[in-house]
Amino acid sequence: MAEVTGPDALRATLPASDESAPVVRPVLSGYDLGVLIGRGGMGEVTAAHDAKIGRQVAIKRMRGVSTNAATSERFLREAKIQARLEHPAIIPVHDLGVDDNGQPYFTMKRLSGKTLAELLPNHPSRQRLLRAFADVCSAVAFAHEHGVVHCDLKPANIMLGDFNEVYVIDWGLALVMHGGDVGLGLDTLDRETRAGELIGTPGYMAPEQVREADEIGPPADVYALGTILFELLANGALHPSGVAGLASTLELVDGSPAARNPGGSVPPELDALCAIALRSEPSERPTAREMAERVERYLDGDRDHEQRRQLAATWLASAQRALQSDDVGGRGEAMRFAGRALALDPESGVAAELVTRLMLEPPKRLPLALQQELAATEAATQRRQSKIATASFAAVAVFLVLACVGGVRSLSVFIAIAALTLVLAGMAFRFSRRVATRSQMLFLALGNVTLAAFLSRAFGSLILAPAVTCVMAVSLTSYPQLIARARLVVAMLVASWLTPLLLEQLGVLESTWRIEGGQVISSSRLMVLGSSSPILLVAFNVLTIVVIAWFSSALARSRRDAQHEVEIQAWHLRQLLPKAPS
Repeated sequence: MAEVTGPDALRATLPASDESAPVVRPVLSGYDLGVLIGRGGMGEVTAAHDAKIGRQVAIKRMRGVSTNAATSERFLREAKIQARLEHPAIIPVHDLGVDDNGQPYFTMKRLSGKTLAELLPNHPSRQRLLRAFADVCSAVAFAHEHGVVHCDLKPANIMLGDFNEVYVIDWGLALVMHGGDVGLGLDTLDRETRAGELIGTPGYMAPEQVREADEIGPPADVYALGTILFELLANGALHPSGVAGLASTLELVDGSPAARNPGGSVPPELDALCAIALRSEPSERPTAREMAERVERYLDGDRDHEQRRQLAATWLASAQRALQSDDVGGRGEAMRFAGRALALDPESGVAAELVTRLMLEPPKRLPLALQQELAATEAATQRRQSKIATASFAAVAVFLVLACVGGVRSLSVFIAIAALTLVLAGMAFRFSRRVATRSQMLFLALGNVTLAAFLSRAFGSLILAPAVTCVMAVSLTSYPQLIARARLVVAMLVASWLTPLLLEQLGVLESTWRIEGGQVISSSRLMVLGSSSPILLVAFNVLTIVVIAWFSSALARSRRDAQHEVEIQAWHLRQLLPKAPS
């Protein structure tokens, strides 16, 4: 006959057949007895108050009024084993003795919580259950190292306290191996007294327990731990209960929770741990300590570390191949692949070096997406510079009006210069709102060159023209579309200033300047000079200085902001990435 251990001895409900049985209340000096908590095979547990110390305890005593030495010793061996296995996950025993009715008893810590069997149907957090399971494995490993095999591990014998405490309970069927160090006199009470008994609970017993093998040791508990882990991961028991569970245990049942629960997202390393713990051959199973360590490694985030490193190496090789390819998009792929490699293996110095190099070193050929982003940045720069240029042309137009208040020598020249200035101001305003093509920007540059030549002729080549030409040079060479053609733009502007001078020297045009008596005399072919002319000249030169400074400051700010952005990104990247190997 199989010994029936029943539910948790501290939380068991009363069997129906025993509900009407008379309860003989023991008399225990120093304890105030309370309600009956539960009743097991040969004992019952009562809540009590320890009057001597003032704490709440649970008292377990033999059922019935008549006992013999063998049954008493068998009852007390549970207390002796439990008391000498001092582990946080094993209930401490406080006292051991005989009550006034001659019945043996022992007191232990009173627990508050639920058994794993009660929690599982409610599908609690897997992480919480796995942490509790790791604690159970550690407690069982502790018992094994002290020569004790529990022999009846199951969800009903695992208690989860209200404050995350974890306990392995009900050591009544524990087997003390020869050489165990829990105490003298215990290792002789097992095999002789258990002959012909099937020890354990069907569905959680190891195959060697079902076969009633002579040697039952720690691997039997490991098998039971495997069935519990299977139940946590698969949301269902590995074997059925009762007699069917005994037959199922002796069959070659697939011990993979993932195969039983395909949609349950079973971690592969825990699936493999279940499979090895549930092997039929005891010698092929891991130890309870190894099970605890493997579950803790998973919970600590070190799951399949070697597998991630191998996968990282694969992504890194793909990144290097993509970088060496002639495909323009290869650099983007290389960056994505290297980033995945670094995410999988954050300690990879090679992946860190590659990601850093790809982010900080410009590519030889720009991918299309990057070209589009750069184009957007250049468009913003063009709009910003065009706003300044619009204001500059407007200032020139105002100056023309003020300069000619005293009189105009050539109305046609005045109208031509004013019209060209307004046209260029309109173009600059238009380019401040939309992106200009390179040809449009060249046309704008040509208009500036023409205006510079007209101003040189109108006001004199040595007075206003050089300053205006400098303003135009600073403005035009700052446009992104003309940066690559800066030499052409400068050459055109220089030519616009030199051409009138050359034509004047050749006699084609009337000269606007001469040297007499050691003095340079300049004249205007557009306006009539009067008393207000010096003020206008000073104002125009001040305006020129301000405009050039405005352009230069805007360019300096743009370069500074861009450089700061790059440096800030590079600094953050260096903090994020591990140092590359030297």
